[in-house]
This record gives sequence, structure tokens and C-alpha cells, in this order.
Amino acid sequence: MNLRAKSLVMTILMIASAVAGCLGGDDGSDVDLDGEDGGYTYASNVDNHRMLMGDVCDIKDLSGGYDWDGVKDIYENGEYAEKSDGSYRTLMGFASASGKNHAYDAYYGQDGSWDQFVSAAIDGTGPFAGESDTVRDQAVEKGIQNGVMTAYAIHELNAAIIKAEAGNWGPDDAQHAWDEGWAFYHGPDDSDADFDGCGPYATADKRAGNFGTEDASGTALANVATLQAMNDGLTAMQNEDMDSLVDARDEVLKNVVIVYSQASVRYASKMTVDLDEDNGDYDKHQAEGHAFFRVIEAYVADHTDACYNNKTHGMAYIGASAAATCDAFTWTQYQGQGDYMCYNTVVHMVYAAGTTEEICNGFASVFPGSGMPGYYDNYGAQQINNIFDLKNDGDTTLDYEAHLREYLTPVWDAFGIEDSDIGQLV
Repeated sequence: MNLRAKSLVMTILMIASAVAGCLGGDDGSDVDLDGEDGGYTYASNVDNHRMLMGDVCDIKDLSGGYDWDGVKDIYENGEYAEKSDGSYRTLMGFASASGKNHAYDAYYGQDGSWDQFVSAAIDGTGPFAGESDTVRDQAVEKGIQNGVMTAYAIHELNAAIIKAEAGNWGPDDAQHAWDEGWAFYHGPDDSDADFDGCGPYATADKRAGNFGTEDASGTALANVATLQAMNDGLTAMQNEDMDSLVDARDEVLKNVVIVYSQASVRYASKMTVDLDEDNGDYDKHQAEGHAFFRVIEAYVADHTDACYNNKTHGMAYIGASAAATCDAFTWTQYQGQGDYMCYNTVVHMVYAAGTTEEICNGFASVFPGSGMPGYYDNYGAQQINNIFDLKNDGDTTLDYEAHLREYLTPVWDAFGIEDSDIGQLV
């Protein structure tokens, strides 16, 4: 073979390698990725993004051994997702990026809010100052696998919509961003990669097993629905169908809420058992619940507003509403006929069947005379945060699972989530 022919062969091999996704070195160079993961076929090459899941897997291993220096090195410098210029995509880079298309930074009032959480857990500072290695480990693992990866998956789905709105529907634009969303949610399933169990997809399967919401193959029904939505969204972009694309994004978000509602409820339940049995795992499970709820808090908190009743000293949940809604409870008859009821004319809900007029008059946005507030913004989310507060040593008289379900019920109503979607702990 002459020199020219050899050169041509080498060029073809190099191109084939690039298309197949061959990446170099001990950091994954021997991993040859195909073009699909978990039933989703990519429209573009996102191999480099998929390989970031390797960093998550190795951090989980190191964190479990409390090797904080090793965790920090991979988190800050990267290991698997090498770019063409020799630099690496890093989990810290994703977690600390500002101006991204997700709700977390605005909700928590800080750029790079997930980096603030994860870095504090790695360093044992901020809310993790004085906490055990076990607590820090759970915050790091759950914060990265679920918080950082979900945040960036949501960012990419929203980025795809933004690109499509600008008319850039193609595989180099909107479809590429959509592909990245699945890469961060699922990760590569190729046998050479061996990155199973390190993304949000894996968490969904575990929680479905806890709640009896998986199919016959053991796949979470939430993952089945998410995969369908991802495929529907890709088809919508190929057809330049904006309504269907937005619907697909919303379906993904709904199932994220299902998964991390289940996760939050499960670890709240474990906390109750821990207090009863005094088995020493309370702090560990509290840290897990803390990290899991943070994955959805920015998206669900607004649906947990409530009005205080100064007669019953209970709360009426009003979803995402304003203070004036607490003034809108009225003692009335349905269409002027039949029994009286306590009806809210703003959110169109009936409060506590069998209640009395006196109790119905116990609502107000601000109570006359005392000036005390009757409206509580994000009430349910605040109560959940109190339960998962690492400084809260627990109350043996409380059923934490029941409280989580109570606080999350208006959220599930808002997202169209049925009781069967959440399931029961098994």
C-alpha cells in the first residue's frame, strides 16, 4: 500500500472513530458509544456529554469512601468528558454556570445554586459544617447524580425550545440540545461504559421499586413516560411542531416531580422508623431526603401556598395563589340551593365538608385587630424543609411520611399526578 493510500485509510478510520464516539486515554478512550441510550436514538453527536456520567459514577465511589480530595479533583477538573482541545467538561462547571434555563438559581437567589450545595457538602462547610462524613456523602452523591444532572437536563430541554422558537429546529440546534437533555438524564448504556446506576434515570427505577410503580421489566413507569416524551419531543422538532414540543417538556418535568416526590416521601418515612427504632440512621436518611426534595423544590414550592384558619388552627392549601385568596372563603349555597358550604371564589375549592359558618369566617389574608398574617407563601415546601433541616433532631410523635404526602398533595394536583403515579411504599 502506497503512502497516499495509507493516508486515506487512516483518515477514514479517524472519521469513523469520531462518528462512533471513541474517546481517548484511561479516562474513557476505549469506550465506543453507539447512537442510542435506553430507547432514545440521538439526532446528533453528544458522546462527550454522555461520558460525563463516568465522572458521576467515580465520584459516587470516592464519596462513599469519604475521599473528599478525590471527589473534589474529579468534580472540579473532570475525568471522562474530554473535549477536542484537551480540556474537560466538569460537573462543577455545569453546577456553577449562571444564566441557565432552569428554575433553581432564581428560586434560591444565587447563581450556581447546585454548586453552592455540592461544594459545601464536599468541604464540610455552610449547612454541612460539623456534619458527619455519612451526611456529607449522601448530600454529595444525591446532589450530583440527581440535582446537578436533573438541572442540566431541564436546562437543555428548555434550551431546545428557545432554539426552536428562534426557528433553529435542526440536529445542530434544537435537536442537539434535546439530545443533551437525555444524555444528562440517562447516560450511556453501552457495555464498555459501565455507567449504569449513576443518573436520574437510575434513581427513578429504584424509587419505582420502592413504591410499586414499575412495569414488568422493572422499569419505572415514570421512566417509560419520560422516554416517550423525549421521543415525542424529537419528533415534534423534526415536524417543527412547537405545541407538541412544549407538551413533551412538560411531561418530562411532571415525571421528575413524581420521581423526587417518591424519593422525598421514602426518606421521610425512614426518618420516622429511625426515631422509633433508634438505629442511628436518622441523620443519613434526613440528608438523603434533604437532597432529593431540593431537586423539585424550585418547581413545586409555589403550589404549596396555604391559608391559616384561626378557629381550627389548621391550614387550607390553595395551590399557587395570592394572599387575597385567603379572603375569598365564603359561606354559601351551591347555586343558591341545598346545604351551605365554605367555598373559595378564587380557587373554586370547598373547604372541609361538614364545616360551619364560624369556621369558614376564620380565614383572612391578615386578621383584623391583631394584624397577624393568614396567608403563607410556599407553606408546604417550608414545612418539608423543616423536616429535612439537618439541625432538626426529630419528633417521635410525628409521622413524617403522612406529613410529606399532605404537603405535596396540592403539588400533585397541579401537575396532574394521580395517587397511583406515586404509589405506596412496599
